[in-house]
Amino acid sequence: MALLAVLLFSSIGLQLANPQVVRFFIDTTQEGGSERALVYASILFVVIALTQSLAALGALYVGQNVGRAATNALRSDLTRHCLRLDMPFHKRRTPGELIERIDGDVTALANFFSQFVIRVAGNGLLVLGILLLLFREDWRVGLGLACYTLLTFFALGAIQKAAVGRWAAARQSSAEHYGFLEERISGTEDIRASGAEPYVMRELYRLMRNMLAKEWSARWVSHLTYISTNFLFVLGYAVGLGLGAFLYSRGEVTIGTAYLVVYYIGMLSGPLESIREQVEDLQVATAGINRVQELFDVRPKVRETIDAALPAGTLPVAFDDVSFSYEDDAPEPVADQASSESRPPVVEHISFSLRPGEVLGLLGRTGSGKTTLTRLLFRLYDPTEGHITIGGTNIRDVGLADLRARVGMVTQDVQLFQASIRDNLTFFKTSISDREIEQVLQDLGMLAWVRALPRGLDTMLGAGGQGLSSGEAQLLAFARVFLRDPGLVLLDEASSRLDPATERLLERAVDKLLVDRTGIIIAHRLQTVQRVDTIMFLEDGNVVEYGPRERLAADPSSRFSHLLQTGLEEVAA
Repeated sequence: MALLAVLLFSSIGLQLANPQVVRFFIDTTQEGGSERALVYASILFVVIALTQSLAALGALYVGQNVGRAATNALRSDLTRHCLRLDMPFHKRRTPGELIERIDGDVTALANFFSQFVIRVAGNGLLVLGILLLLFREDWRVGLGLACYTLLTFFALGAIQKAAVGRWAAARQSSAEHYGFLEERISGTEDIRASGAEPYVMRELYRLMRNMLAKEWSARWVSHLTYISTNFLFVLGYAVGLGLGAFLYSRGEVTIGTAYLVVYYIGMLSGPLESIREQVEDLQVATAGINRVQELFDVRPKVRETIDAALPAGTLPVAFDDVSFSYEDDAPEPVADQASSESRPPVVEHISFSLRPGEVLGLLGRTGSGKTTLTRLLFRLYDPTEGHITIGGTNIRDVGLADLRARVGMVTQDVQLFQASIRDNLTFFKTSISDREIEQVLQDLGMLAWVRALPRGLDTMLGAGGQGLSSGEAQLLAFARVFLRDPGLVLLDEASSRLDPATERLLERAVDKLLVDRTGIIIAHRLQTVQRVDTIMFLEDGNVVEYGPRERLAADPSSRFSHLLQTGLEEVAA
C-alpha cells in the first residue's frame, strides 16, 4: 500500500505538471522566445509523459496485487466460516448456491478492490489537483468547474444508492441459478431415468428469466450514471470554454493560459469517466459486500469452548437425559438470534453409558433416531436438553478438533475427493507416512490392490470416487478411521453397501478396529450385531429396550430375540 501511494501520487503530480510545460511552450512561442528553451520544454514534456505512464503502470500492477490478495483472503475466511456453520444451515443451502456466494460474490469484489484506489481515490485526487490549479489561474473558472464537479459526484451518489438493492437481487438470482444447476447436474442419472428432462428445462427457463429481469433492472439504473455524467460533462465543458474565451478576449489571460484552462477541463473528463465506471463496480461490489456480510453474520449454534481435553486411550461414553429436535426450515438465524420454533423431538430423554471398550448395537426402524445419536456425539448438533460426556468430559467443553480427532465415524455415504488415494486416506495430512498407510491397507486386504494400480498411492481418483466400486470406497473409508486411531468408533450402517465377498474381507478389519476402543454400531445385518456387547432398541426417539446382548438374546419376550428369529432386516421395514 505504501508503494502504491508513492506511485499514485507520482502519477497524479506528473499529469498535473505537463500542461504547465505546454503553457510555457505556447507562451514562449507567442513571445518569440529562444529555440533552446522550446527544445528543452519539448524534451521535458516527453520525459514527464513517459515517467507518468510508467508510474501509472506500476500503480496498476501493485493495485491488482493488493486487490487479489484482499479477495483471496476474504474467500478463504468465508470458506472457513461456512465449514464451521451448523448442519441446518447447509441443509437449507445447495452446494451450488454456496459456491456462487463464496466465489461469485467475492470475485465480483476483485475488480473493485484492485481498481478502487487507482480509479477512485487516485482520480479523485487528480480532480482536486485540477480544480486547485484552475483556482490559481482564475477563481471564476475554478468556482464554475468546482460546482460542476460537486454536481456530478452528487448525481453519482444518488444513483449508486438506488442501484445497490437491485444488484443484491441480481446476485441472489444468480446464486439460485447456480444452485439449481449443481443439484440437477449431480442428479443427471435419476433425472434421465425418470424422464424429468422437460421439468428441469422448464425450471431452468424460469430461473434464467428471473435472472435476466433482475440483471436488466440493475443495469438500467447503472446506465443512468453514464447518461448523467455525459450530460453534465458537456455542460461543464461548455461553461469552461466560455469562461476561457471570455477571459482571453478581455486580455486578462494569455493564449497559453487559455489553452491551459481548456486542457485542464479536458483532463476532467478522464478521471470523472473513470470514477463513473468505478461507481458501477461499486454498485455491484456493495451488493456483494452486503451478501458476504450476511453470510458472516450467521453464527453456529454449536459453539466451541476449550476448557478440557479428551484423555488418551479407550473412551467411555455417557448420555444423560438427552433430547434433541431439529430446527424448522425457517430462514437461518442471524448473529445471535435463534429460531424459537422447532420440530417434534427426534430423541427424547435418552440415558445410557458405555464402559471403555464396550460396543453398543443400535437398532430401530428408519427415523427412530439412531443416526441422530451419532451426530450428537460428533457435535454436528448439540442436544436440546441433557448432556453427553466422553472420557468423563462434557463434549461441550472439548475443542471440536480434539473431539473429532478422537471420535471416528464411518457412514454408508462415503465422500471421496478428486485427489490421490494417499490424500483421500490422510485428508491431505503430510505427517502420515506411506508405511502407516500401507500397514492399514494390509490389515484391510487392500494393499495388493493399491500396489497393482499404475501409480500406487499416487493414483488419482475421479470426483466422487469415480473408478471405484462401492465396496472399495467403503474400505477406503474404514482405512481413514484406522489412520486416525480414535478412542471411540461410530459405524452408521457402514457395511450396507458391501457385497458378501467384500463384507467378509471387512469383518476382520472391523474386529481389529474395535479392539481396545469403545464402539457404537448401527446395523441391519445379523453378522454385524453379533460382535456387540450391548443392545439398544429405539422407537420414535425413545429407548424401548436396552441391555446386554446375550441376556436379551436369551429372553424370548425381548424384541432383540424376536428379531434374531425373524431376521434382523425386518427392523428397517
